[in-house]
Amino acid sequence: MESKLEKALKWIVNILKKHNVPFQIAGGFAAHIYGAKRSVNDIDLDIPEEKFKTILPDIEKYITFGPDRLKDEKWDLDLIVLNYEGQMIDISGAYKTKIYNEKNKTWESYPAQFETAQIKTIFEIEVYVMNPKDLMEYKKILNGEHQKIDIEAVKNYLVDFSQHHTTELNRFRHVR
Repeated sequence: MESKLEKALKWIVNILKKHNVPFQIAGGFAAHIYGAKRSVNDIDLDIPEEKFKTILPDIEKYITFGPDRLKDEKWDLDLIVLNYEGQMIDISGAYKTKIYNEKNKTWESYPAQFETAQIKTIFEIEVYVMNPKDLMEYKKILNGEHQKIDIEAVKNYLVDFSQHHTTELNRFRHVR
């Protein structure tokens, strides 16, 4: 039986692909994909702001916020929040997002980097996931214990990934 996370991910990715909308999974779900053990609260997706209107007919009955500009103590971004059968989905604008840097006391522009997103297979569907280095950088700007947990998990993923590829490269060299 599909979990609500799986069901919601398949639903929203199908809509995005149907409309040829570039996207990447970000936030805690991306960290989870890279190995974070904490539970997934929502599905965070980045898409180009101009594509919001393209998907509205398919998602409008699930909208709980937006599409609108949200500015709070951490974020300044275009946002649509969905509740799809009990699973929250945050669809954020990809290019005009700003994050408040508590250390510098400044708003920092943080556009999505679709070209560096990683292709992963999750629940038997192909998705784009924020590059792990980009994910760590934006999580460093945010405060909170869960950010530190996510950063540590992504660091471990990168170390494991690097070690695996070094081993494979060495194996290849010995075969030749």
